[in-house]
Amino acid sequence: MIGFLKGEVADIGSDHILIDCGGVGYRVFMSANDIAAAASMQEIKVYTDLYLREEIIALYGFLEKEDLALFEQLITVSGVGPKAAMNLFSVMRGNDIKFAILSDDVTAICKAPGIGRKTAQKLILELKDKFSLDDAFEERMQTGSAVPAGTSEDQAVALEALVSLGYTAAEAKSALRKCKSEEPGPEPLIREALKYLY
Repeated sequence: MIGFLKGEVADIGSDHILIDCGGVGYRVFMSANDIAAAASMQEIKVYTDLYLREEIIALYGFLEKEDLALFEQLITVSGVGPKAAMNLFSVMRGNDIKFAILSDDVTAICKAPGIGRKTAQKLILELKDKFSLDDAFEERMQTGSAVPAGTSEDQAVALEALVSLGYTAAEAKSALRKCKSEEPGPEPLIREALKYLY
């Protein structure tokens, strides 16, 4: 119903911000990461999900449209409400959540308050097939949080190769982050990453 809100940041709480849109204040629940970013903004655009359940009406918002889409997928999983999903965004970035799901990283997901081991396993089971490892890695590189060495194509090939060798996406990603090789092609990245994996 409300796709996004654009206005001035009128107030900031521990789990929400108040957005002044033409004299009307909207309380929008957000992750700790987005609230921290909003603190330095005067005007803000937030992509929102209007949550309606019984007597609960609440707006949940994100600075990135991709995060909103991921949030909407997370809350389709039984046992994962909007607060638990928002807690997940507070301990991990959106793309890190996708990587955790793709690599069966139950421990990382369980770091979010309100999400136990069984719920984390259910998240992985129900959402793993909905994400692409290549797309997640490409998104990471576009947001500037990818490994710095090599081209984006080299990194994607290196990641795929390491996963095919039996390493999880999280392990491969962590090793590639440490790589400093400036040689062209994925092979130098793979060789250097393997040193961190052994």
